[in-house]
Amino acid sequence: MSKDITEKIIAIEDENVMFELFGKFDENIKIIESEFGVEILLRSGEIKIIGEEIPVMLVDRLIYKLIEIIKAQGKLAKQELMYTIQLIYEGKEEKVKELMDETICITASGKSIKPKTLGQKRYIDSMKNNDIVFGIGPAGTGKTYLAMAMAVNAFKNKEVNRIILTRPAVEAGENLGFLPGDLQEKVDPYLRPVYDALFDIMGFETYGKFVEKGLIEVAPLAYMRGRTLDSAYVILDEAQNTTNEQMKMFLTRLGFGSKAIITGDITQIDLPRGKSSGLKTVTKILSGINGIDFVYLTKLDIVRHPLVQKIIEAYDKYEKNVE
Repeated sequence: MSKDITEKIIAIEDENVMFELFGKFDENIKIIESEFGVEILLRSGEIKIIGEEIPVMLVDRLIYKLIEIIKAQGKLAKQELMYTIQLIYEGKEEKVKELMDETICITASGKSIKPKTLGQKRYIDSMKNNDIVFGIGPAGTGKTYLAMAMAVNAFKNKEVNRIILTRPAVEAGENLGFLPGDLQEKVDPYLRPVYDALFDIMGFETYGKFVEKGLIEVAPLAYMRGRTLDSAYVILDEAQNTTNEQMKMFLTRLGFGSKAIITGDITQIDLPRGKSSGLKTVTKILSGINGIDFVYLTKLDIVRHPLVQKIIEAYDKYEKNVE
């Protein structure tokens, strides 16, 4: 064996841990081998890592961290594997424990909602510690879903009396007249992502019961005008499609005992040409005010299909070249 090549042996007795670590058709191990340029062999309850010293050392640390994740939750998602690899490269793998220890709430189906990245953890901590939080970042970073989980948790703990979810309808123009059906039917397609997240977290029957009692309200942004929202957890979704006037209107609705979470992606503004995005403007107006926080999530916080991150990277590169 060449002096430049080293090996490390890790014993794994639990079959489920071994299965989750390797993944279907050894998918996870193939990713690790490709990322670090090592060879990983399985022999009678042991895995052997073969390669140059530094990559082998990194993979050794990675494997132990992945085993820790699997033992804690019984499974290993591909996103968790990729993110842990990233943390290994950055020397931050000990931060994985922070993510595993944080549970926001349990969904109707019994699934634990946890932050999956350090950016998401910072976002959750900010929502705990501030009354107004802006969650800004690309699609798939969990901006809205995590805000809703925090809202449901606050509601269950009686920290607020109701949850209000709103978003600008029809590219922020809110011109619903041309659509068929009554007002609810006109609005529903634009609020569907909000409904879907709530159904997942609360369950359809529980959601319906609270809506009937007026404890949960899902409505277009125009419905917020002229109201004062006391003891409420208020979430404004797709905020990049608010005008400056709409953003000011929304923020000044906040009453006593309330929190407001504003989410949006400033790279996907659908406002008519010449209209400024209220989300972009507000970052220049309200930064530095105590009790208001801006959390910027990035492509590293994307928890959808791995291709979503690559798509966003490709668009970023294209748009920079066009400019």
